[in-house]
Amino acid sequence: FRGFESYWEVDGKAETAIDGRWVPGPGKAFFDQVAKALGNLPIVAEDLGIITDEVEELRDACGFPGMKVLHFTLYPNEEGRMGFITPENSVVYTGTHDNNTTVGWYEQDLDDASRFAIARLLGVEPGNAEEVCSRLVEYAYASNSKLAVIPMQDVLGLDQDSRMNKPGTVGTNWSWRLLPDYQKKAKADRLLELCRKYNRKGKLS
Repeated sequence: FRGFESYWEVDGKAETAIDGRWVPGPGKAFFDQVAKALGNLPIVAEDLGIITDEVEELRDACGFPGMKVLHFTLYPNEEGRMGFITPENSVVYTGTHDNNTTVGWYEQDLDDASRFAIARLLGVEPGNAEEVCSRLVEYAYASNSKLAVIPMQDVLGLDQDSRMNKPGTVGTNWSWRLLPDYQKKAKADRLLELCRKYNRKGKLS
């Protein structure tokens, strides 16, 4: 979505992307034309990474929900405290296809201080990665975001061996497959309970 506000233009003959310039994108006028031709589409703005005020203003002017990924936002401050509030017009994810699974993220990608703070926030023993994952799924359901998206790997509580993709690498990406008996392990009753508890319309797909 960032490129609709402005994008980095590089000469086609350049050997690297270092020498370029920021060029204004099509902005809201583009989405106005899309809406005119196709109606109001259910668009989610991929606004992750380093985002400027102008990009956020464009997203809000269009009325699009942004993305909130718990893996990227749950880090303790200098006092070891953490909290996370999502705006209602957003979509919250535990992680995405480019992240480690939540179990893998907790076990491999965090330092000890962050691991301890997240466990304390969720009321879990610091070494229990599967319970952290389970509680983080509920944390997403309980958020203000109008939509919560949980990767199947996190529904099943799988570790880093089930990671979907590792950006910037080749060889093993996109090879994970859902086994036929996944429904036996998915704890659908618990997901239904969360949907009812937090007034969400659940869907397994």
